[in-house]
Amino acid sequence: MDLRILVPELRSAPVEEVVRLLAEPAPRLLPFDDACMEFCAGFSAAILRDREAAAFPELVALGFWMRKAELARLREDFRKSSRPDVLAAPRGVVFHIPPSNVDTIFVYSWLLSALAGNRNVVRLSSRRAPQAEILLRLWRERVAQAPPRVRSSALAISYGHDDEITRALSLACDVRVIWGGDATVSRIREAPLPPHARDITFPDRASLAALDACRYHALDEAARARLADQFFNDAYWFDQMACSSPRAVIWRGTERDAHLASDLFWAALGECVARRGYALPAAIHMRKLVFSCESILDLPVAEYRRNPAATVLRLDALKLGGSEHCGGGLFFEARVNALEELVPALGRRHQTLTHFGFEHKELQAFAALLAGGAIDRMVPVGQALQFHRFWDGYDLLHEFCRLVYCEAPPAPRA
Repeated sequence: MDLRILVPELRSAPVEEVVRLLAEPAPRLLPFDDACMEFCAGFSAAILRDREAAAFPELVALGFWMRKAELARLREDFRKSSRPDVLAAPRGVVFHIPPSNVDTIFVYSWLLSALAGNRNVVRLSSRRAPQAEILLRLWRERVAQAPPRVRSSALAISYGHDDEITRALSLACDVRVIWGGDATVSRIREAPLPPHARDITFPDRASLAALDACRYHALDEAARARLADQFFNDAYWFDQMACSSPRAVIWRGTERDAHLASDLFWAALGECVARRGYALPAAIHMRKLVFSCESILDLPVAEYRRNPAATVLRLDALKLGGSEHCGGGLFFEARVNALEELVPALGRRHQTLTHFGFEHKELQAFAALLAGGAIDRMVPVGQALQFHRFWDGYDLLHEFCRLVYCEAPPAPRA
């Protein structure tokens, strides 16, 4: 059973060799080892100065997110949350299986695990976008210059849907990270783990945006254009197929305010889409049309609007659809008088709420009403795709660590 090694060098190898590499003794790194920090910061700098990477905003955002100053802040936050009687240690070997439709997520996943001190093997699809190839090229260049104790933390491979390879690698790991939806999670979970190992899973999710109609209507034209740009970044970078990209827009306000704000919002977004040169192939346009027709039959759609920027299905009741979605700029739209009206319509599959015009205390009160039953992230419009250590209800840095409790001996009696 052969696979393709992508990092640290390009070559084919039998899976037995990869399993043997993962089992070989290697230096143990504690979280935020200086050499690992330097390696990640150098990778960030390489992304930010690369001419090919500069053509892709998501790669620039990735490079900015893992720059040296951000890594230092991440380390400081991690240390502040630690206790003197608990030592954070790496879990061991982490097997990452990222999705094929979000080409940068494997770096975020690998980075947090590497910073925690783990050895990593990342399985990538053979159908890789140009963004992924750029990242792999830069990663290989950085790994070639890295000290051995850091080099062992970075192994990237590619193979087809081969259950035997997945089984062999799963039995060699301490943590398995599965992205890509319910079907992918269920299929890969058929491959057993060692008894001590665990899965971190990212199944099918859906996200939405909530905007206050009155406050939006009060914006001037320039502010509406800026918000449209931010919403574009949330929804269109990955053709709306990222788990955190909004699929629904919820207006809070009266019917009149919501109607006025909606007209202004979609007009501003249309200008943004034209300016950014976003275009879809004919096949996706057809897919959107078919999905729209199915939604009109299945959901309480009161109005159907279609333009080059977006297809908007206005609902007259809060029923936001299932996990299936066509992407490419199709949005459900609804109105509420208060955020609390959303509670019955949301469930565990709803991940991110991007927001505009709400006070922090309102969002905290809404989260308390949800009580963990829905929504793992609430971030301002424009930050839906901004990755964070807190994702899908996990604190990923701590998930990639073992916590060793070390109680001090009792004080001697007088």
